[in-house]
Amino acid sequence: MGKHREASSLKPSSFYILLALAGGPRHGFGILRDVEEQTNGSVRLWPVTLYGSLEKLVVSGLIEELGPRARPPGESEKRRYYQLTRQGRAVLHDESGRLQALARLAQTRLRKVT
Repeated sequence: MGKHREASSLKPSSFYILLALAGGPRHGFGILRDVEEQTNGSVRLWPVTLYGSLEKLVVSGLIEELGPRARPPGESEKRRYYQLTRQGRAVLHDESGRLQALARLAQTRLRKVT
């Protein structure tokens, strides 16, 4: 996985947050909604989980909070917007590749059994 953070160390909640932000900057509630839509409601991030994960992702350099000037026009100053960093996009790419390889392995092994 090269120079990037070891993708397999991503928690599922962090993966879903990065995936939501791959579609563009979002505020916390927007991330919650996006994750629910991505998973057809099977994954729900509770606010404590979401905001704790956001803080860790910022500290690790995978996402960044947008400043007031970078927020969409007309949005409340209270809403905090986040976006992927270059490193965050690379980690998401690596993790999605790891998951694809794992799914291929599972399919191969299941075909051998049947």
